Amino acid sequence: MKKLICIQIVVLLLFFTHSVFAMPNIEDILVEIDNKIRLESDMTASVTFTEQKPNQGIKVFKSNYYQRNQDNAFLIVMISPEVERDNGYLRIGDNIWMYRRNTRMFQHVNRSESILGTNASAEDFENNQLNEIYRPVLDDLGQEKIEEALIGEIPVYKFQVEALLPDVAYPTRTYWVRQDNYLPLMIEYYSLNGILMETVYFLKYVKIEDKYLCIKNVIVDEFEEDHRTIIEFEGISLELIDDYIFTRAYLESLSR
Repeated sequence: MKKLICIQIVVLLLFFTHSVFAMPNIEDILVEIDNKIRLESDMTASVTFTEQKPNQGIKVFKSNYYQRNQDNAFLIVMISPEVERDNGYLRIGDNIWMYRRNTRMFQHVNRSESILGTNASAEDFENNQLNEIYRPVLDDLGQEKIEEALIGEIPVYKFQVEALLPDVAYPTRTYWVRQDNYLPLMIEYYSLNGILMETVYFLKYVKIEDKYLCIKNVIVDEFEEDHRTIIEFEGISLELIDDYIFTRAYLESLSR
């Protein structure tokens, strides 16, 4: 009888320990990340791209960025250097257009399109819900790939997701998110055959109303040594933006 009671106590303790220390669900984490960082208003900002590339030194590109919350439209308009001035990237609906002022032509591109040849891509500026684009990667036992880890002294959850859409830059991501607030600190991007292609480090967040916005991150090219791009946001405004801004006509008008 005593032996049976001991066994029951051990089982209960194991169940309690598992319940307390069980890993969170990855889909729940993705939802929580969206709740933390996905804006629910329009946004205007100045965005600087600083690219360091082997044998090419450092290039700095400045732009104005407009984001419309209602339909995930965005516009990036280059303001310097002069050779890139008034070139841009426009997303309307499911279409992304690259505009070149010297030809006055719009070219349809996908979300993996590089911005000005840097490590940044069009999808980096989308405001989509993560759980609509990615799903958890499962191991051979059908369990989610998630574990506890550290970045420096910061406890994080490390987990993998795979793309549900065919036109993302890289089909698999490994997230490293803080355990205390689920803000991403690092994301690794992998090719279809599992090769690490890029790593993004989220260096600085600011709180705007009840959301967190990363205003400085660095994208490291893991395939080409010493190739990296720093993206910085300044002059952030959440004021409503005129719908005319998100049109091909507006982008064309800048170079007339």
